[in-house]
Amino acid sequence: MQCSLCNLRTHQWCFLLFNVLLFHALLFGADFVEEYLLQPTPGVYTDAMVVDVREKARKLDLSNVRENVSQAYPIPNPDACRNSDLFLLTIVFSSPADINQRNAVRRTWANQTLIQGFPVRTLFFLGSTKTSDAQNALMTESDLHGDMVQGHAVTDSLLRGPTERTVLALRWVITFCPVARFVLLTMDSVFINLPAIGAYLLGLHRHPEDLYLGRVIQRDSPDRNPNSPGYLPPALYPDKYLPEYCDRTAYVLSQDVVRKVYVASAAVRAPVPADVFVGLCAQKGGVAPTHSARFAGEKHVRYNACCYHYLFSSAGMGSNELETVWADLEEKGGRCSLLKTYYGLVTCKALTYLDKLSFFKSQTEDESQRELKREQETDRRWG
Repeated sequence: MQCSLCNLRTHQWCFLLFNVLLFHALLFGADFVEEYLLQPTPGVYTDAMVVDVREKARKLDLSNVRENVSQAYPIPNPDACRNSDLFLLTIVFSSPADINQRNAVRRTWANQTLIQGFPVRTLFFLGSTKTSDAQNALMTESDLHGDMVQGHAVTDSLLRGPTERTVLALRWVITFCPVARFVLLTMDSVFINLPAIGAYLLGLHRHPEDLYLGRVIQRDSPDRNPNSPGYLPPALYPDKYLPEYCDRTAYVLSQDVVRKVYVASAAVRAPVPADVFVGLCAQKGGVAPTHSARFAGEKHVRYNACCYHYLFSSAGMGSNELETVWADLEEKGGRCSLLKTYYGLVTCKALTYLDKLSFFKSQTEDESQRELKREQETDRRWG
């Protein structure tokens, strides 16, 4: 029995159309809602603290940091921003031991110096090493590539780990790279689409101030577990929800926001992750985050060339995958048509959701197996 689309009846067409719309709603509905309906609305800030932060940021002078650079930055790289017309500076956070990942980033998406004729620069920002041999290895790598900055943790600082590293990176930007119009902060395990981000920034129809761009996390609850290392007591932060902030994997700050976040950081002592910390500081500086669903956040997006030409980022990329993806993008090159972009987005989103379902399924199966083993062990003990 043969059935063709031409022989379908009206109710069958309606059913088919409904399923097509439902499929697209499941794939793109969340992104659509986030992109157009949940955008935070910038307010008119009259709070005295906000005004004070913005005024201090405007007058900020860190010339003393440049004079005592060796104390805070064992690898200072003070001449990294010699181009006075730098459009976009990318700061890639990396662990000292992750040299293979850094080399993969160097050979792939970071190997770009111009976007539509505008200069861009990528630097790796690292923390302290534990041994002199490890430090010597970093110095050798820095001399070879000239694209590294190392920040030294301050022992009496109330900030710790990634949060302190972020503040050190912002201070370095203000001191040594104030010419950069925009600063992108990311990690070495993230694929970054610099041409797409650059094109977006160039297309902004407003003066590039108060820009805090990324995948915005909304209505995130503070950690109220007293046994957790990230415990945030109500006395320190009484609000029900954390302020809106951009996911840590990749976000963009305009130069003025870098200064505002750095100034506000002196008054924020909450034990929160680095991305939440930046959101708290931005709030104190009167800056509201701007959401873009083209940032994948923590998601690892399954590869499709046209999908990756459109997205701004994809997380969880190992060195081998980075190089494989980049080689394919270089080979195919060019832009994708609207139809190919649509097909690519449908493909990569569908596969990514299937991966997510498979992950939860495997987690559930693992938990079930552990539970079964516990029951068998109990039966053995009491049998």
